[in-house]
Amino acid sequence: MSAQGGVLFQEKVSRLLSRQNGKPVLKPNKPLVLRDEVANRKLHKGEATCVTEMMAVMACWKKNNFVDGLCSNQIKGFYTCAEMARAAMRNKSGRDTPQGGRLPPKQVNTLLKRYPNQQNEI
Repeated sequence: MSAQGGVLFQEKVSRLLSRQNGKPVLKPNKPLVLRDEVANRKLHKGEATCVTEMMAVMACWKKNNFVDGLCSNQIKGFYTCAEMARAAMRNKSGRDTPQGGRLPPKQVNTLLKRYPNQQNEI
């Protein structure tokens, strides 16, 4: 089914590029060829961690006029959560698994240089 859609798309592009009335309907301003590199953008870090623990600490501080001694359990819970998040980030950075099924731009560029695109237009 998708192969048929690709054929239909190619027919439509060739029809738009044909010179039926003397001029092509679609005149590309750039060559219709993919580049062999992608932009070097940083991946998103992800969501914030330990937000609920931080909110519990702030609520406790507000209730107890910002006295740390009365909120020691909440502060201890926040610090343990932060340590666990740091350890998870270290373990995650040690592995080279892509985030969200995407490869980092540096890896994509090396793969595209190894397997370049065809340099002719449609």
